[in-house]
Amino acid sequence: MRPAPLSSRPKAIQDICNAEDREHAAKAVAAFAKQYGAKSPKAVKEIVDDEAELLAFYGFPAEHWIRLRTTNQIESTFATVRLRTKVTKGAGSRAAALAMVFKLVESAQARWRAVNAPHLVALVRAGARFERGHLVERPESHAA
Repeated sequence: MRPAPLSSRPKAIQDICNAEDREHAAKAVAAFAKQYGAKSPKAVKEIVDDEAELLAFYGFPAEHWIRLRTTNQIESTFATVRLRTKVTKGAGSRAAALAMVFKLVESAQARWRAVNAPHLVALVRAGARFERGHLVERPESHAA
C-alpha cells in the first residue's frame, strides 16, 4: 500500500517530517499526539512508539535529509520491475526472475539522482556524529 501524498496528510504530520531539527520534530510529535490522540489512537501510538526510528535521519548530514525522508527511491526502483513483471505475466523460474530484476535495476540506475554531498558519505560510513545536520568534531581528549 502506498502512503498518502504529502499534500493530503494532516499538517501535524508535515510538521514532523519537515522540522528543522530533532528537537522541533519531537515537539511536533507531541503536538500530533495531543491533537489526534482521541481521534486516531492507533496512528498516534505508532508514531509515538517509533519516534526514534522516525527521527533517525536527523543523525545524518542535513544535505542527506531530503533523500532520507522519502521512500521514493525504493518505490521508483521497483516500479520498473513491477511493471515489467506484470507485462510478462511472471518471470518463469527463480533464475529468470533474478536475471530480469538484475538487468532492470542495472538499467534503471542510469536514471537515479546522485546523493547530495557525496563527500559526507564516507564520514557517515566511518561513524561520524552529526547534530542538527552538522558534523560534530570530537574533543581532543577523546581523539587519542
